[in-house]
Amino acid sequence: MRTPTVVPATVTPVASMPERVTIYEVGPRDGLQNEKALVPTEVKAEFVRRLLAAGLPVVEATSFVHPRWVPQLADAAELMGLLGAAGRDCPVLVPNERGLDRALELGVRHIAIFGSATETFAQKNLNRSLDEQFAMFEPTVRRAREHGLDVRAYVSMCFGDPWEGPVPVAQVVEVGKRLFDLGASQLSLGDTIGVGTAGHVSALVRAFVEAGMGTDQLAMHFHDTYGQALANTYAALQSGITTYDASAGGLGGCPYAKSATGNLATEDLVWMLRGLGIETGVELEEVAAASVWMAGHLGRPSPSAVVRALAPASAGDAAGGAAQSGA
Repeated sequence: MRTPTVVPATVTPVASMPERVTIYEVGPRDGLQNEKALVPTEVKAEFVRRLLAAGLPVVEATSFVHPRWVPQLADAAELMGLLGAAGRDCPVLVPNERGLDRALELGVRHIAIFGSATETFAQKNLNRSLDEQFAMFEPTVRRAREHGLDVRAYVSMCFGDPWEGPVPVAQVVEVGKRLFDLGASQLSLGDTIGVGTAGHVSALVRAFVEAGMGTDQLAMHFHDTYGQALANTYAALQSGITTYDASAGGLGGCPYAKSATGNLATEDLVWMLRGLGIETGVELEEVAAASVWMAGHLGRPSPSAVVRALAPASAGDAAGGAAQSGA
C-alpha cells in the first residue's frame, strides 16, 4: 500500500481578487516577543534566515524597545549583527527616538512605529495619551525620513479594545490617518485581540478609502483569537488589500493585551492564497519546516493548522534543528 501524500489545494481563482499579495512576516518580532523563556540570539538569527530563504519578501526582525518592557528582544543589536548585510533590509520596530538612534547606528533601512487607536491602550502600551502619541512619533518619523529610511505605521486595537470594547470605525480612521500622515509609506491595521469579523473588515477598509487613502497604502494584521483571521483576510482581499502581516507557525500575542492570542499563521495564509491562485513568491513547505524547527526550540507544537497537517514531512527538520543547537 502506498504511503498517503499531501494533497495540494486545488487552484480556483476568484474574480476581482488581486493577482499577487505581499506577506509581511512578523514572526521573529511579534511572534517571539511574548515568549516567557528567552530564545537564544543564534536561534532567532537562524529563524530569520530560514524565513528569508523560504521566499518571504519582508521579515520583521526585532524591536529596539527598552529591555525592561520586552526582555525577549533585549538582544536586538546582537541579532542584527548576526544577520549582517541581510539584516539591514529587515524592518525593526522603534518606539521612539532612542530606538531610532540604535537602528541608525546599525544601518537599518526600514523601521516601524506602533500606535494605538484607543486611549487606554495608548496609556498602557506607550505611556502616552491618544493625542500625545503623535507628538512622540513625529520627530522619530521625521528624522527617519531625513536619513532615507522607509517608515511603516502600525495602529493597534482597530476592531476592539479589551478595556474600552468596540472601537468606532471613524475613530480608527482618524488615528490611522494621523499616524500615516506623519510620513509613513504604509499603515498596518491591527485586530490586536482578534475580535474582527468579515463585514467589519470591509467597512473599515471602505472608510479609509472614503477618507482618501488607497488600498495600496493599507495592510491588515489579523489575530486568530476567534478563528476569524482567514475569513477576515478573504474580506480584505475582496476590498483590494494586497499586503498582509502574518507570523510563521501562528506565533505571537501582545504583552500588553492578555486576550491577544496568536497571529494569523503564515502557512495558513499561503495555503488559502495558493488555492485562490494568488501569487506570493513564498515556498509553503519551507516556511512550515522553519516553523516546526522553531517549535522544537520552544518545546511545543505549532498552533498553525497547515503546519500540523504538513508536520509529518517536516518533523525530522525540527529534531535536527534542536539537536544542532543543543536545545
